[in-house]
Amino acid sequence: MSDTSINKPETGEAQFSDFFALLKPRVMSLVIFTALVGLLVAPGSIHPFIAFCGILFVAIGAGASGALNMWWDADIDRIMRRTQKRPIPAGKVTPNDALAVGLALSGFSVVLLWLATNALAAGLLAFTIFFYAVVYSMWLKRSTPQNIVIGGAAGAFPPMIGWAIVTGDVSLESVLMFAIIFMWTPPHFWALALFMKSDYDDAGVPMLTVTHGRRTTRNHLLVYTLLLAPVAVGLGFTAIAGPIYLTIAIALNAWFIKGAFEIWRRDEAQAEADHYKTEKAFFKFSLLYLFLHFGALLVKPALAPFGMGGW
Repeated sequence: MSDTSINKPETGEAQFSDFFALLKPRVMSLVIFTALVGLLVAPGSIHPFIAFCGILFVAIGAGASGALNMWWDADIDRIMRRTQKRPIPAGKVTPNDALAVGLALSGFSVVLLWLATNALAAGLLAFTIFFYAVVYSMWLKRSTPQNIVIGGAAGAFPPMIGWAIVTGDVSLESVLMFAIIFMWTPPHFWALALFMKSDYDDAGVPMLTVTHGRRTTRNHLLVYTLLLAPVAVGLGFTAIAGPIYLTIAIALNAWFIKGAFEIWRRDEAQAEADHYKTEKAFFKFSLLYLFLHFGALLVKPALAPFGMGGW
């Protein structure tokens, strides 16, 4: 947790943009997108205004998680190059203010999602915030190299919440959407860790690269990529997908496996010689991989009004 040396901003009064940065808007955008997909592919109907409110409250809940994470991780954020410019280590927002924002938005988002939609959706959002802020940030992140593996569940709940907003329940389809993000998270972050190892080492975060080395990380990255592929392709055989999704999923996973295999067979001398070019390319593609999978799920409902819902 942050120490008293960063309790006072160094750059004057905090601006709105500083508080907005606390919410991790890049992460929030992914949460919004996957939750929206879960909502749009769910069976049944929902009033557009209720749908808008539901996604808005999910986004606010995601932002609350980000603020609580930044409050707790302020001390290590000052050490890691990737996070030194965040509002708290940069001296723009105090840890106490970040905590207040995180707690207030957590309660606000959960209660209003419950009032606007249903108890299950609100309960899933509350559990997601708790899991990310407490289970992952406060416990797993600094205690085990499996931090990303288990902690990835926090980022995997949004499509399940979107589904629950419409249906009020959980189904195989929503579980598979959850599983795709859950299985995708480790190779995504391990690719980052391979070329950012010194950051985690300096901060004392037991990322797999720090505790077991890059060779073991490469092995794990390949295994999880191989486990991810049947989950992602398997979703193509459910009611919410179709031939177009299935074709895209097969192509994306073939490419993803190819990239993981290339990372696996490299040694550190090769990686350092080209400045981890392959690992960086895999990390960037992993973002596109997830976006295209969930984007492909929207094809079927988009074509349904034209009598082409089978696609």
